[in-house]
Amino acid sequence: MTKSFTWLFLGLASLALWAQSAGDVEKKGQISRVKLEAVVAGQLTELNGKYKLRASEVTYEPGGFIGSHLHAGPGIRCVTSGELTYVQPDKTTVFRAGECFFESGDVNHTAENRTASPVVLINFEILPSSWTGSSAVPVPK
Repeated sequence: MTKSFTWLFLGLASLALWAQSAGDVEKKGQISRVKLEAVVAGQLTELNGKYKLRASEVTYEPGGFIGSHLHAGPGIRCVTSGELTYVQPDKTTVFRAGECFFESGDVNHTAENRTASPVVLINFEILPSSWTGSSAVPVPK
């Protein structure tokens, strides 16, 4: 299992290096605030110093969205209020307050607020330790 983690993170790190120079993802009415970041240290020694965990609060105003994108690392998203419409190439899902979902980072998707009230979610992510800025990266053309 350790080798699987290592290969997953090496692949994500490669994507991350490409993505940090690839430009911005289209956004409107979406605000992300980092609440906590910490570089990994502990029992998983092969990850120590190479990756960090990040928790961010993301708000989508009514009509707010983020365009098609990938992520620099995998993560769990938990909706704390409102309804988030999450669109993948093969399906659309509405997540409501109290629901969580997993993003692997390598599937392009969009997210939007189709309601009249704000949507708030908490994103928990694993990122390369040197990563700065948004984890959303453009889809390669």
